[in-house]
Amino acid sequence: MSSVSVPQQWRFDHAGVVVKSLEKGRKHFSEALGVNDWSHPLVDRVNGVHLQFGRDASLMVYELLSPLDADSPVAGALAARKNLLNHVAYRVRDLAEAAAALRDARCFPAGEPKPAIAFGGAMIQFFVTPIDTIVELIEAYDFAHDFRPLAVSQGER
Repeated sequence: MSSVSVPQQWRFDHAGVVVKSLEKGRKHFSEALGVNDWSHPLVDRVNGVHLQFGRDASLMVYELLSPLDADSPVAGALAARKNLLNHVAYRVRDLAEAAAALRDARCFPAGEPKPAIAFGGAMIQFFVTPIDTIVELIEAYDFAHDFRPLAVSQGER
């Protein structure tokens, strides 16, 4: 494993949750978990999702994901009502080195790296672990989400 990019040096970013709509997801997370700081909703056509980040009082960050269309990578999870708590995500300095570390840990890529609008176009890549959990790597080590207190009903989808 590379000594430059080891999991202990990665920064936790968020837990990804698949929801039917961002509006319903925001309402639930605000009422049930006190998530009151939200980023603005985004449409990521490259990755096939509507998304929005929320942060609770303990600074836990959630990414709400809803399918852009039937071909969205999260549409199957939503239809099957499985893997709705979808992934954990880490910001890394070097995606290739972090990916090598996950491969050394017997994780396999779920696809090729893609740019993500939510991270200013930084590259992301998802990996499936040997215990069938999903890890997202984000090549944006110093990235910070822009959270604002937003009304629960604000935004589209």
